[in-house]
Amino acid sequence: MSAVQPVRGTHDLIGEQQRRHAHVIEAARRVADRYGFEEWTTPIFENTAVFARSLGDTSDVVSKEMYTFTDRGGDSLTLRPEGTAAVCRALITNGLTQSLPQKVFYAGPMFRYERPQKGRYRQFHQIGAELIGPGEPLADAEAITMGRDVLAALGVADEVTLELNTLGDLASRAEWRAALVCYFSDYRERLSEDSQLRLERNPLRILDSKAPEDRLIANSAPALDLFLNDESRRFWDELRRGLDAFGVNYTINPRIVRGLDYYSHTAFEFVTTRLGSQGTVLAGGRYDGLVAEMGGPQTPAIGWAGGVERLAMLLDEPPPVVAPIAVIPLGSEAECMAIHLLNQLRSAGLRAEMAYRGNLKKRMERANRIGASHVVILGEIELTRGIVQLRDLSNGRQQEIKPENVVEVLCQVERAEQQV
Repeated sequence: MSAVQPVRGTHDLIGEQQRRHAHVIEAARRVADRYGFEEWTTPIFENTAVFARSLGDTSDVVSKEMYTFTDRGGDSLTLRPEGTAAVCRALITNGLTQSLPQKVFYAGPMFRYERPQKGRYRQFHQIGAELIGPGEPLADAEAITMGRDVLAALGVADEVTLELNTLGDLASRAEWRAALVCYFSDYRERLSEDSQLRLERNPLRILDSKAPEDRLIANSAPALDLFLNDESRRFWDELRRGLDAFGVNYTINPRIVRGLDYYSHTAFEFVTTRLGSQGTVLAGGRYDGLVAEMGGPQTPAIGWAGGVERLAMLLDEPPPVVAPIAVIPLGSEAECMAIHLLNQLRSAGLRAEMAYRGNLKKRMERANRIGASHVVILGEIELTRGIVQLRDLSNGRQQEIKPENVVEVLCQVERAEQQV
């Protein structure tokens, strides 16, 4: 393979793909702003401990998928595999744990050494939201509703189902964990190699295993519902009442789990059948112990992340390209007037380009090639008469107008098209 090919598991975003990608992020950003979330941008790489502590050393991400390297100063650094840990680290190091709640939105690239397939890359992009500080079930309901509204803004909410589960509090999960260890120990020799390693350290992750031999055994494992205490049941009931009040539909899926102790109560996934095995497009949960795990004070939090590539694939049509206005000067004297018009058009918020070379025919061909809606033509005759030729490329109609009226006329055209 040529050295100039993109690295396996990465891809270029050009043309329609870039428009889809940008549309997902901008739509999510607008929804986040309506909910009062502030956008944060954290470094693409962090000290390895940030992710090793937050994701757990028994997770596939830490043990198999992180891009970790030693820099020239001898420090172990990791390209971020997800966004939540980086946000929590930023919360602590910027002294914001005393200024709660913090409502954080983020968007950017993440990195995991996975087997590339449709909708899954080694460099991929996520949007995410973290609501840090509130511990009430209503906060979870609102965070989930915000995720639903992002999907609605993209026009894909009807193609996605919200699956919901409770993980209970720490006491409930401790009893459940003990029951799972007892149950899975009876099948130790039939479990996959990975699940045998997880049995003592992280048995909840066996429930999420994709190995066929594990799935068969896990299907009959004790359910958490048998071990929920009164507080956990109250939280679970209030969460569902909150979602009902927000008008969010959901189905209960008891197999949605999070394996680490700082996760509690709410776990959820928005899934679709349109993308095959990569059906989860946005997912999250409550992680009341993560900030403390990373060295900060005990801080409740709820958050989610969505895959930009997968969401972009769900869009039926790519966002349309805004048609530009082509300015065609004929002769050196006309170029000064053309530059002046370009500045005016762009200052008015219109997209405008200038054809630099060739005769009128070649420049008109370029205007058609870039999908221009109108062409402004300036030549020696037009300069002498103090006019420009404005041609509508959708119908071929051409009119003479004064240069000072060009911006006003084209702005009126754009407003009329937006109202249609």
